[in-house]
Amino acid sequence: MNDDFAGASRRRFIQQAALAALTPPLLMSLPTNAASRKDKLRHAAVGVGGMGWHDLNRFMAHSDVEIVAICDVDANHLKRAAEALPNAKTYTDWRELLRVEAGNFDSINVSVPDHNHFAISYESIRLGKHVYCQKPMCHDVAEVRALTRAADKAGIVSQLGTQHASGMGDRTAVQWIKEGHIGKIKNVYLCSNRPGATEAYRYKGPRPAQGEPAPDHLNWDLWVGTAPMREYSPTIYHPSKWRAWQDFGTGWSGDIGCHIFDAVWKGMGLKDPISVVARVQDSWQQSPERMADTWPQSNHITWMFPGNAMTAEKQLQVEWFDGEFYPPEEVRALFSVTDYPAESAMLIGTEGALLIPHTKMPVLLPQSKFSQVAAPQLEERDHYHHFVDACLGRTQTESHFNQSGPMTEAIILGTVALREPGKLLKWDAKNMKIANLPEAEKHLSRQYRKGWEVK
Repeated sequence: MNDDFAGASRRRFIQQAALAALTPPLLMSLPTNAASRKDKLRHAAVGVGGMGWHDLNRFMAHSDVEIVAICDVDANHLKRAAEALPNAKTYTDWRELLRVEAGNFDSINVSVPDHNHFAISYESIRLGKHVYCQKPMCHDVAEVRALTRAADKAGIVSQLGTQHASGMGDRTAVQWIKEGHIGKIKNVYLCSNRPGATEAYRYKGPRPAQGEPAPDHLNWDLWVGTAPMREYSPTIYHPSKWRAWQDFGTGWSGDIGCHIFDAVWKGMGLKDPISVVARVQDSWQQSPERMADTWPQSNHITWMFPGNAMTAEKQLQVEWFDGEFYPPEEVRALFSVTDYPAESAMLIGTEGALLIPHTKMPVLLPQSKFSQVAAPQLEERDHYHHFVDACLGRTQTESHFNQSGPMTEAIILGTVALREPGKLLKWDAKNMKIANLPEAEKHLSRQYRKGWEVK
């Protein structure tokens, strides 16, 4: 991967990614590089606080993993991880880790805010490292396309951090979809109306008029990374509110969408969408300041996908609801209006419906009709350990980038629609163009901060 888009314009970046996408994808196979022939996987972790701490512990729990290097911009997070791993080298700057430790590790997990996913993952792939990247894969559509292609061309093992995709519930749902119990699929409804999420994660803004110095334990310059420099302010960025800001996160649909969409995408074999349109709550749309800076607190995104052998029509409509927007009452009533799972997917078919509650077992509806359908007998699977085993040449990952990349691209395309609310965007996936609204293409990529360009 020698493409150089250091300092390139958004348009050049998009064109490069689009040209790369014209190459037919390679078939996924077991890894053949040196790392796959080892009995022990030497692993590095970038981001060891929050979700990164959870990720690190799951990798530590695999008997064939040796954590050789850890990195975090927050000294408090790094100290806790170093105490658990006294033999691991410690770093504050991931670029230094890659430079110094390039010959000492085989795989890496990227568990940092969304805006730095691409740079760390891409540079790791260029070194031939296997990559486990937290969802969503990247901040921008063009980044997702480029990273998917990079992983494919390099032949590395990849895994998106959709850990529930390896769970019994999602895997059962995928099998039931493929078995066709509910007939041809007519509509799909996805939702994430988690109680308290709006208050906890979706900061409305505006930014404080003045920032303040970052605490001594936090390297703010490294935290900001590829994004535009913003003055530090407590409580609104690090460690969790960053998701609310367009500079750093991808909003609620970008964050949780990969979980809710996964079984549907995989089970139905969906491809690139044809179009997408979004509506948002009035208070956000009526505030130019908020529209330019934060993500909305409520989203309703509608994609249109080309139909296939599993759909009732030539096109399939998939809808996403969160915040103050909920799936239609008649859809929820198929299970229970009052007890409808706050985070779930519902597929409506010609012969019934399938509800997939997030983290739980799916339900065929009406239950009386499908009472004789037994769940498949599946082995227990740990998403992280499955990645390790794939790196060691023993299996193939559940959420490799050839599988999860196109899904993530569709989800992040939904965030482009959020920034152009009410406008139907006709998507030319092959050329990465918005055919009817080219001015919206500015949202497909971004200019990296000077000094943080990917070369």
